[in-house]
Amino acid sequence: QVQLVEAGGGLVQAGGSLRLSCAASGRTFSTYTMGWFRQAPGKEREFVARIKWSGGSTEYADSVKDRFTISKDNAKNTVYLQMNSLKPEDTAVYYCNLRIALLNYWGQGTQVTVSL
Repeated sequence: QVQLVEAGGGLVQAGGSLRLSCAASGRTFSTYTMGWFRQAPGKEREFVARIKWSGGSTEYADSVKDRFTISKDNAKNTVYLQMNSLKPEDTAVYYCNLRIALLNYWGQGTQVTVSL
């Protein structure tokens, strides 16, 4: 079993920054992907960013490219999402995701609210 614990959400003004973290524990494998999804009220959950644990290649949604940066700390089994130039439309619950083959694990979610 895999456990994901997120931290770092909060309230920030437009143009500000936040950093989310997600620590993974339990059974993991050398080949997996960690990432972030978000869900705004009344909308479906959407992909934000992901990183491959082996090799470190990254992928971003167009809406966050050049503003958000995903990174990892192998020693801590932790993934980070640095969010800069935040916009009100970034307001959502952000969920950490760990994917191993066809298995998906999710964190509990952390609220990010961006005010005008």
